[in-house]
Amino acid sequence: MPFCLKVKTQPYVVFEHEGVFIHSSPDESEDHDLISGFLRIIDKDGESLVEYKPLEDADPSNMLCACKDSSSVVEWTKSSEDNPHRPVDHQLSYETEWDVISAISFRRKALAHGEGGSNHINYRNKWAFSFNVYDLRSITVKCEEWPCLVFRLKDGTALPAIHFHQGGSTAFLDSLRKSVQISKSPDDENVLIVNTYSKAFSLSFENLLDDTNYGFVQKFKKDPYTTTLGGFSKVTNYIFDAFWAPGLECHQRPVEEVADLLGELIPGLEINQQEEPGFEVITRLDLGQRTVVQRTEPVTMKEWAKYQDSEGRTKNVPHIKNLIFKGGLCHVVRKEAWKFLLGYFPWNSTHEERKLIQKSKTDEYFRMKLQWKSISVEQERRNSRLRDYRSLIEKDVNRTDRNNKFYEGLDNPGLMLLHDILMTYCMYDFDLGYVQGMSDLLSPILFVMENEVDAFWCFVSFMDEMHENFEEQMQGMKTQLIQLSTLLRLLDLAFWNYLEAQDSGYLYFCFRWLLIRFKRELHFQDVLRLWEVMWTGQPCQNFHLLVCCAMLDSEKQKIMDRKYGFNEILKHINELSMKLDIEEILCKSESICIQIKNCKDLPHSVIEFLGLNTVTETSALLETSEYGILESPQTSSRSTHRQDHLASNGHSHLKETTHYGCKVALIS
Repeated sequence: MPFCLKVKTQPYVVFEHEGVFIHSSPDESEDHDLISGFLRIIDKDGESLVEYKPLEDADPSNMLCACKDSSSVVEWTKSSEDNPHRPVDHQLSYETEWDVISAISFRRKALAHGEGGSNHINYRNKWAFSFNVYDLRSITVKCEEWPCLVFRLKDGTALPAIHFHQGGSTAFLDSLRKSVQISKSPDDENVLIVNTYSKAFSLSFENLLDDTNYGFVQKFKKDPYTTTLGGFSKVTNYIFDAFWAPGLECHQRPVEEVADLLGELIPGLEINQQEEPGFEVITRLDLGQRTVVQRTEPVTMKEWAKYQDSEGRTKNVPHIKNLIFKGGLCHVVRKEAWKFLLGYFPWNSTHEERKLIQKSKTDEYFRMKLQWKSISVEQERRNSRLRDYRSLIEKDVNRTDRNNKFYEGLDNPGLMLLHDILMTYCMYDFDLGYVQGMSDLLSPILFVMENEVDAFWCFVSFMDEMHENFEEQMQGMKTQLIQLSTLLRLLDLAFWNYLEAQDSGYLYFCFRWLLIRFKRELHFQDVLRLWEVMWTGQPCQNFHLLVCCAMLDSEKQKIMDRKYGFNEILKHINELSMKLDIEEILCKSESICIQIKNCKDLPHSVIEFLGLNTVTETSALLETSEYGILESPQTSSRSTHRQDHLASNGHSHLKETTHYGCKVALIS
């Protein structure tokens, strides 16, 4: 019998367990046959498959397998040569990537008259099954005589219950959690809900474009990195390409389809806070006129040196932070100043203490680097997560800021350092590892530091702040989008209502702004300026949210006057990239902050997440700040938690008091 099956590469078995049974009768009170088999999780080219095979099942025609392009389960059958009566249009070629099966084609099982939809399955005498974990919706856990699991796919298909007569159910679920997020259903404690967004979060955008369900016509060619970047591209550019293809007419998508898509991308996100318990209803407030503010010149090396005493301690930290906030830094100052702003060095440390910190941190860095450098090929073959991290890093590094001279050209040493630092960060925080987009956060830091070790520890400090943005639950992104919505309603209720009416209340178009702190929206030098301003912690907590408000404020009139709808808003915001004036944005952001602080009866949630109920940092030379908040010489610096890690390695006496003293409003 001829075969048309191709095996591309050898799959890797992540989990395998025998002694797993299917009871042929669903009614446990009746006599039933026990079908013994083995359960496997197979990793192939970044995809995970779950497979159950009876030990005695030697006939591949009984194999049920999920289609590559569908979540339905289909029936393996032999070719038309063995079944000449089969209609030609039922024959589909199929290439399996996970097993060598003596089958050459498959078709959906024909339904009898009156039966259900096209995904109906007749399980009679067909006990083997396989599915992609991305097609899995839920797992029902039954505690009977033996632990029992029932898989339900996204198309509603319920696969045969499998019974673990010899244990192994917990180990199976633990292995499955490496590929998907599993959580208990709030409605039924026996049901586990499977979320695959964390894995999709790391898929390349090129793979997403293969999904014809969203009618993609062509890739967005304007920026290759944007086109191939996962993570935030999944939300912004993914949707942008879905609705706008260059040179083509806009094709509308149903609003409910967009809502479903966004719900899958950011599970749990709900912008309509008025319907959520624990949130205040924000009504129109008199915010008064905005103050016109002016920016100053960047801090020079000479000015920076004036704030260092003879032993290297920084004097009057609040004042120097205020100077940095108002004008930024000259580039020659950044290499030293960023280490303080990011918490790598404490502000009150001496030259000698900083040498000790640097020596200790250098030793620690190279110990971690040696961990992944010394892993053999055989070891890495058995570590799928490390392989995935390495693969993503190699792809992203080759696309990161290649138009910058520091990273351009082949065999660029800057790219090699970028790769090594990101790989070492996987050893530092293996649970998070690497997620696409993190290279964007490291690139400017390495560019400024020009030193592998210093860049790594500054990146670690930055990631301490940004960590929740990249976690599987994406709690940081959900929180920030909710907070931004709250601010926008406070500042301009009419504009917020307009966006809501255009089904843009999710503010998904700000996702990329928040995820990597405007890295893809501004020219490289402007990113350096914006980041150092934000790292001062002035003039309030979460100042980056006010930057978003300033950017939206500049575009709101155009959006409303031109009556932009959902598609036009998304297109317009995406096209702002590289067209923004950083100094204008910073002036407006600061003005908005002053306006909010001068407002009476602010919503409590706004006071909390902007940190307006905390005592700010102080200088003996300043009794009050220009923002109208009293300061006391006894108050410790309002640094962020980024400096907490400095207490390790024997430098706890250098650690500053760090706290914001407020909580973030979350959906309960």
